[in-house]
Amino acid sequence: MLLEDPLFIVVAIATLLVLVILTIGIGGFARGGEFNKKHANRLMRYRIIAQAVAIILILVFIALRGG
Repeated sequence: MLLEDPLFIVVAIATLLVLVILTIGIGGFARGGEFNKKHANRLMRYRIIAQAVAIILILVFIALRGG
């Protein structure tokens, strides 16, 4: 079962982290103001890094599990 696979759990956590960062970024952009000015670029960089890690983990998962 997938939920018992540690690599799948790591992939799921990485994907959820991307979603959380994206949600915070969109929320800050929608509200605008000081938070958006201060953190928008940093959140975008974090999202890109988290996405790259998630994609690499997904590819590793597929390669190792023969999917």
